[in-house]
Amino acid sequence: MIEIKSLSATYDNKKYLNFPDWQLTQGDFCLMLGPSGSGKSTLLHILSGIMQPNKGHVTIAETDIFKLSQVKRDKFRGKNIGLIFQKPHLIDSLSVRDNMFMAQYFAGEKTDLSRVKTVLAEVNIADKLNSKTYELSQGEAQRVSIARAMLNKPKVILADEPTSSLDDDNCEAVYQILAEQAKKNGASLLISTHDQRLKNHIPNHLTL
Repeated sequence: MIEIKSLSATYDNKKYLNFPDWQLTQGDFCLMLGPSGSGKSTLLHILSGIMQPNKGHVTIAETDIFKLSQVKRDKFRGKNIGLIFQKPHLIDSLSVRDNMFMAQYFAGEKTDLSRVKTVLAEVNIADKLNSKTYELSQGEAQRVSIARAMLNKPKVILADEPTSSLDDDNCEAVYQILAEQAKKNGASLLISTHDQRLKNHIPNHLTL
């Protein structure tokens, strides 16, 4: 479950944002909508524990994440939150396998090649295990980023504009993978987007 209460933050050190009290039940899906500057990316960064709010509470998996120390919050994120961005943010000099291993390492988990192969197969990209990430197409790189986010079986999946740069076929494929993986893990899925194509799939909306 995700829940926010009395949450506010400063955007670009000048714009003050107040967010509505809101919650998402475990396993449910939601789109976060709103114009540029409304705070969608800011809220995702707060929900992931990357950005500290000015005040308020964020509860994920029954944990008030800002009551944790920075070190514990980082480990909590690695184990419980899958993050997916518009750009995959893969390390080009490493193989797909080693990018995946890093996600396990930073979550404090042992590297598990079997698990890596499993999630890559689930997003139909197992054949790219040993490829350098700069060799991947845009759609392939986004699939790897989704696999990386699912690696540690997160309770919450946060996606920031994951389909906006993709054509219709890849948009549909990425959404289906996200939905299937969320259902497989019983995870809550929150997608921040301007992509009108996704509204056909998820009727539940949080509008900022």
